Amino acid sequence: MTTTSPAPSSGAPLKGPNGAGRAAIAARTLRNDRWWLPPLATALGLGAWVAYATVRAFMQKDYFVAQYEYLTPFYSPCVSKGCIPESSHFGQFLPDQWWLPYAALTLPFLLLFRMTCYYYRKAYYRAFWLSPPACAVAEPHQKYTGETRFPLLGQNLHRYFFYAAALISVINTYDAVKAFQTADHEFGFGLGNIILIVNVIALWAYTASCHSCRSLIGGRLNHFSKHPIRYKLWGWVSKLNGRHMGLAWLTLGTLALTDFYIMAVSAGWIDDLRFIN
Repeated sequence: MTTTSPAPSSGAPLKGPNGAGRAAIAARTLRNDRWWLPPLATALGLGAWVAYATVRAFMQKDYFVAQYEYLTPFYSPCVSKGCIPESSHFGQFLPDQWWLPYAALTLPFLLLFRMTCYYYRKAYYRAFWLSPPACAVAEPHQKYTGETRFPLLGQNLHRYFFYAAALISVINTYDAVKAFQTADHEFGFGLGNIILIVNVIALWAYTASCHSCRSLIGGRLNHFSKHPIRYKLWGWVSKLNGRHMGLAWLTLGTLALTDFYIMAVSAGWIDDLRFIN
């Protein structure tokens, strides 16, 4: 049997798992299914990806295949003075330091774009902060302040990181298109090209499915009937938005696969499967 928490006048906290008006249940949850499995899988998946990306960002080698112009997205744009000159499509102006990733100009914005993404917030709030770990499971924290204080107040900057992510997707698209030209300035086509193109398509799908993109296209309108083109675009973005979680994980996979394949070819572990030149 459950009861409700005391009214606010009795001194009970207004918010949190023991807040006034919440059901007073001694057990942490009444759920008897494996509710802990999704947050555990999320923690393992995100943790593994972050570990891999961190190691690769600081390796500063095996990121470019000069023969086929393959550049991994983890090093794009390669703007460090330590970059291989042929891989620097936008100049070299960052100092060459072991602690500074070659793509330090863009990696922070990509990281912030993902960290402030609505889906990733849900994922790491549940998986790492256990706030809450699952529906109908009380969180361990006694207070709840939401995203009203620093640093979580910065989550509201997501729209601006979306603009940066869209620009970086343009750069990744340029890299993928440029890879169709070999070092001999001839048309070339191999398995690496397919992987780069698939990755770019996935990145655009994830970026376009962003809630900020949907709001940007369909927001601040009183009548869709007077803006048929925006309404059509909003409808397409809304369909992608419904798959935002899946696209978020898909792009983590395509990014890691693209980087690993280029690293393997660059290091000489495997040969690129060539179809033309």
